[in-house]
Amino acid sequence: MLADSFGRPLRFLLAAGQSHDILAAPILLQGYTAEAVLADRAYDSNALRSFIADIGAKAVIPSTRSRSEPIPHDPLIYRCRNRIERCFNKLKHFRRFATRYDRRASHFLAFIHLAAAMIWMR
Repeated sequence: MLADSFGRPLRFLLAAGQSHDILAAPILLQGYTAEAVLADRAYDSNALRSFIADIGAKAVIPSTRSRSEPIPHDPLIYRCRNRIERCFNKLKHFRRFATRYDRRASHFLAFIHLAAAMIWMR
């Protein structure tokens, strides 16, 4: 999911359960411009960092501990990353989303769009 600086959902992508979220990140960022892209340690990869640089944004991603030379990040900007977590929590207030009542991906994605519209109308 892609969220704006106010914690409102912008774009969604359903991926297979066994795939990593970092594979969907370039697809979600395609066509958007931003000053900075905030993500947690799981998104630390050279490919994603170069993609973020190509769109003209600053990557605010802490380095993984396995990286030989840590890449510094701005901790003040990184503190704003909790807004995406707040966005997920807003979506989880909808019981249908939190418990995955919908078994088909198309139905689940349709409800995500409906819930996102309701969040934007608040």
